[in-house]
Amino acid sequence: MSFSSFDISASGMHAQKVKMDTIASNIANVNTTRHPDGSPGVYIKKDVTFKAIYQDKIGSNAPAFPSGSHEPYWSNNKGTIALRGGISYDENAIAQGVQVSEITESKNPYKMVYDPSNPEADEEGYVTLPNINIVEEMVNMVSASKAYEANSATAETVKNMITAALKI
Repeated sequence: MSFSSFDISASGMHAQKVKMDTIASNIANVNTTRHPDGSPGVYIKKDVTFKAIYQDKIGSNAPAFPSGSHEPYWSNNKGTIALRGGISYDENAIAQGVQVSEITESKNPYKMVYDPSNPEADEEGYVTLPNINIVEEMVNMVSASKAYEANSATAETVKNMITAALKI
C-alpha cells in the first residue's frame, strides 16, 4: 500500500508534533531537580530522531530478516534488498513519509550552578540542573513548528489541486 500525498504530509505533521511535545517537556523541566514522586533526580533532556518510510519494493509479506537473522533479504527477481520490514533500499526506492524512530536521553553533561541557598545544593553549594539549553530548545521549537506548517501547507495545496481538478 503506498502513501498518498495526504498521508505523507500527515506523517510529517505527526512526527513534528511529537518533536514539539518533547521540546515542550524539555522546556517545562528546565529547572527540575526531583522525580515526580519527590525523590532526588535531575530531569534528562530528551531528543527525537526521525527516519524515512520507504515504499516496500519486495512486498508487504516479505520477511525482512528471514529465520530471525539480521542478514539483509535479497530478492533476485526484483533486484532489491530489504534491510528492515517495509523498507527497501535501491535506486528506485521512493520515500513515502517520515516517522519517529526513537526518543533518546541526551548525553550532554548536567549544568552545575552555584546557589548555596537552594535546598537542593550539595555540600559545596552547587545545584545540579538538567542538561537543557533553553535557547537551543526554542530554536528547535521554531524549526519543528515551521516544518509542521510546511506539511500542513502541502496538504492544503493538494486539497486545492484536487478541488480544482474536480471542477474541470
